[in-house]
Amino acid sequence: MMDAATIEAIADELLEAGRSRIPVPRLTARYPEMTVEDSYAVQRLWRRRNEDAGRKLVGRKIGLTSRAMQQATGITEPDYGAIFDDMVLETGCSVAWDTYSHPRVEVELAFVLRKDLAGPGCTLFDVLNATDYVVPALEILDSRIEMADRTIVDTIADNAAMGAMVVGGNPVRPDAVDLRWVSAILYKNQTVEETGVAAGVLDHPAAGVHWLANKIAAHGDGLKAGDIILAGSFTRPLSVSRGDTVHADYGPLGAVTCHFH
Repeated sequence: MMDAATIEAIADELLEAGRSRIPVPRLTARYPEMTVEDSYAVQRLWRRRNEDAGRKLVGRKIGLTSRAMQQATGITEPDYGAIFDDMVLETGCSVAWDTYSHPRVEVELAFVLRKDLAGPGCTLFDVLNATDYVVPALEILDSRIEMADRTIVDTIADNAAMGAMVVGGNPVRPDAVDLRWVSAILYKNQTVEETGVAAGVLDHPAAGVHWLANKIAAHGDGLKAGDIILAGSFTRPLSVSRGDTVHADYGPLGAVTCHFH
């Protein structure tokens, strides 16, 4: 493990990068010995600093769960990050493009919990029993670390590249539809850019949620009633520019839209 002073220095550097919108040089280039556990230690301290500053933790995101995302990034295992209250936006919102560094958009389902969920030993059935409803969402990826040649060690320290999420559409109970077959068409400026099916996320979108509950249990952490969990993208990340409008059509589950100004 890295020493506490180095972990603190990296967390502070990433906080400043979030404020300045200037990504820092890749961590793994500067700290080649840095491990996944080091990265989660950085993320936990970064999260604590944000909470101390008044931001409220309202959920978690799970990343890199689908083959599409793993192939797009060259990273082969899932990761997770924190969702704060000011990261949750509503469909139809207009988002300042320069709030983010290298913004990209992904298509996901979000699980809203009605009961606490904790590992170890958490199963897919536990997730479905603990879920109040599932809702369509877009994730806006952000990057506080330079993009080129990033590894999962860089991404985890960077709060799994979480920027914001946009929720909308038609919330459904987890047993109301076959979640594996939820599909979406992703448009940018009226052009279809990506399509995907939720089974691309670990064969079932709820699978990422029980992976997360078991993963954070090792750190004495758990998921709480009311938490919103972004379950992972089933499309590749879509780069966006100022002026772009993004629209995801989930069929019977409705649509989610945002505009970057």
